Amino acid sequence: MNEQDPPSTGSSQTARIVVSWAIVGIPLVYALVQTAISVTPLFTG
Repeated sequence: MNEQDPPSTGSSQTARIVVSWAIVGIPLVYALVQTAISVTPLFTG
C-alpha cells in the first residue's frame, strides 16, 4: 500500500514561503545597502 502525506494547508505553505524569502532577502538587502554606501564616494568625489 502507498501512504501519502496529507496536503499541507495554505497558511503553512504561505509561512514557509515568507520565511524562505526573508532568509534570502534580508542579507541581500543588507549587502545592497552596504555596496551603495561604499560606492557613493566614488561618484561624489
